[in-house]
Amino acid sequence: MGRTMSQAQAHPLAQPLPLPESLASWLTDSALALDAGDAVVAEELMPRMGQAGIYRHGVDAGIGGHEGTDIADAIAAVAGVARYSMAAAFVVWSQRTFIEYLIQSPNQGLAQRLLPGLLEGQFAGASGLSNAMKFLGGIEALQVQASPAPQGWSVSGILPWVTNLRAPEYYVASAVQMPDGGAAVMALPSQVQGLTRTEDLSLVGMQGTQTAALRLENCAIGEEWLIHKQANVFLPALRPAFLGIQCGMALGLAARAIEETLACRGAARAILEEEALALRDELSQRWLALINGIRDGEFLQSPAAMFETRIALSDIALQAVALEVQAKGGAGYLRNMQPDVARRWGEAAFIPVVTPSLVQLKTELSKRASRTPAA
Repeated sequence: MGRTMSQAQAHPLAQPLPLPESLASWLTDSALALDAGDAVVAEELMPRMGQAGIYRHGVDAGIGGHEGTDIADAIAAVAGVARYSMAAAFVVWSQRTFIEYLIQSPNQGLAQRLLPGLLEGQFAGASGLSNAMKFLGGIEALQVQASPAPQGWSVSGILPWVTNLRAPEYYVASAVQMPDGGAAVMALPSQVQGLTRTEDLSLVGMQGTQTAALRLENCAIGEEWLIHKQANVFLPALRPAFLGIQCGMALGLAARAIEETLACRGAARAILEEEALALRDELSQRWLALINGIRDGEFLQSPAAMFETRIALSDIALQAVALEVQAKGGAGYLRNMQPDVARRWGEAAFIPVVTPSLVQLKTELSKRASRTPAA
C-alpha cells in the first residue's frame, strides 16, 4: 500500500531484541511444549537463557551485565523472547525482575551473593510480589507475616501464585508484614526449613513456567535476606521497572502477531494490511513512550501514566492476535496446520490477568480520578 515506516517504528529501541540463532531455533521448536508443560523442556529453559546472556541486558557491566545497556534493553530482551514463547518470556521476566530487586536493594551483600548465579541461570529468582502490588494499591492485606525470632524473624503465610520455582534452588521476593506494623521485602530461600512448594498450578496454558503456591510455616529468616526494610518506599520506586519489563511480554507478542498478519498473502493481507500497519505504528509509539517514561522519571512521579501505558499495550496485543486469527482463517483453527495461532491466542488472554491485572490497574486509576478535584 506504499506506506512508509514511521520514525517511531524505525527506532531501534522500539523493537524486540534479535535472539541468537540457536536460541531462536530452540524456542521455535519448544514453544508448544513449554505451553503444554513438558517437564524436560521446562528444565532447559532457564539455563539456556542464562547461557545466551538474556538476563544481563539492562544490568550494569560492573556487576556482570552487558556494557552500554539499560532498562530499554531489558524490555527488548523480554519482548524478543515473547516473539517465540510467552511461557519463556514470563520466566525471563520473573528472573530479570528478581535481579532488578537486588540491583535496587541497599543490601549489596545479598546482591553480591546471588547475582552471579542468577545472571548465569544457575538457579531461579521468583517475583512473589503479586500480593505486595495489590497491598500497595490497597486491594488486599499482606499474606505473609513475620514475628520476632532470636536471629531475625519467624515468617509464616502463603504466596498463592509464584512463577519460576525451579528446583532444587530458587529465591522468592516477598513483602512481609513486620512485627512493628510496617512491611518489608525479603528474599526467601527455597532451602529454608518450613517452606513448602505445591505441585505446579494447572494453568490453561504456559504450563512450563513452573508456577506454584508456597506455604511458609515459621521459616527462620535473618537480616541477610532483607531486600528492603520499607516496602512502601521500595515498591513504588521499583514499580516502573517491574511493570516496564513486564510490558515486554505484550510488546513481543503483539509484534509477532502483526508480523504474521503482514506475512499473509492474497485477500487476507489486502483487507487487513492497513489496520495491521496502523497497529504496528501505535505499538512502536507506545513502546517509545514506555521507555521514555521510565528513563525520565515520569512514571515514578505519575504512576497513573504507567498504568495507562500497560493497559494500552495489553489492548494492542489483543488486537494484534485477533488480526492474526482473521488473517490465518480456518487453517488457524486446525491443530495440525497452524498450532501457534491458538497458542498465541491463549497467550494474549494471559496478558490482562497477570498481576497487576487490568482490572486492578483500572480500579486504581478510578480511585485516583475520584480523588482529583474537578477543574
